[in-house]
Amino acid sequence: MSESSSISTGIAARYGSAVFELAKDGNALDALERDIDTLEGALNNSEDFRALIHSPIYSRDDQARAIAALADKMGLSDTVASTLKLMSSKRRLFVLPHLMAVLRDLIADEKGEVTAEVQAARALSDDQRTKLAETLKVSVGKTVKMNVTVDESLIGGLIVRVGSKMIDTSVRSKLAALQNTMKEVG
Repeated sequence: MSESSSISTGIAARYGSAVFELAKDGNALDALERDIDTLEGALNNSEDFRALIHSPIYSRDDQARAIAALADKMGLSDTVASTLKLMSSKRRLFVLPHLMAVLRDLIADEKGEVTAEVQAARALSDDQRTKLAETLKVSVGKTVKMNVTVDESLIGGLIVRVGSKMIDTSVRSKLAALQNTMKEVG
C-alpha cells in the first residue's frame, strides 16, 4: 500500500467512525446509507465534483461554499453535511471515496451483512441471483449483498470475491490453467 493511500485510509477511518457513531446514536443509519448512495452517484457521474474534491486549485473557501451548496441540493443529512464542511475546512475532501468505503463497511458490519463482488459472463436472472446469495450466505454465515458486473471475456461462469476469498469458476481461468498444463507437458 502506498504511503498516501495509507494516510487517506487512516483519515477516512477516523472520520468514518465518528460519522457512523453519530448516525448510530441518532438512529439514522438508513439516512447515512442514502447519503452514501447519493455521494457515490455524484462521484461516479460528475467530473466537476471529482475535480472539486481532488484539485488543489480550489481554495478552502471555494470548497466550503461548493460543498455547502451541494449538500443542500443533494438533501444530505446534517451529520454528513457538517462532516463534509469540516473536511473541506481541513483540506481533507480528497479522502471522500475512502470515507464512503469505510462507512459502507461499518454499516454492513452493524447489519451483519457482507458484500460480494460478482463478475459474470452474462447477466444473472433473479433466480440465479437468489440462489447465489443463499449459497454465499451459507458459506460466509452472513447476509450477502451482491454487486454484479458483466464481463463477457469470462466466456462462461463466475468470479466471486467476498472479503479476502475469491472463487473463480470462469471458463477463461479454466482455459488458462489448461494452457499452462499443456506448456508443462510439451
